[in-house]
Amino acid sequence: MPFPPRPPRPPSIDQGVIATIWAVGLSIYIYFGLIAVGSSGATAIVITLVSFAAIWLVVRLRGEEAPPRRRPSRRGS
Repeated sequence: MPFPPRPPRPPSIDQGVIATIWAVGLSIYIYFGLIAVGSSGATAIVITLVSFAAIWLVVRLRGEEAPPRRRPSRRGS
C-alpha cells in the first residue's frame, strides 16, 4: 500500500530574518503613530530607531519556539 502524497514543507527562515521583519513593521507603525500625534520628526526617528533595536533583540532572543521534546520510546515492554 503506497503512502499518500504529502504537501511540501514550508522553507525554513532564519530567526534573524523574522526578527528584522517584525522590527521593521512595528517601527514603521510606531513612526507614523508618533507623527500622527504631533511629535517632531527628529524625536520620532530617535524613538523609532531605539524601538527597532529593542524589538529586534527581543524577537531574536525570545521569539523562536522550541520544538517539542520527544520522549524516549519504551522498547521491551
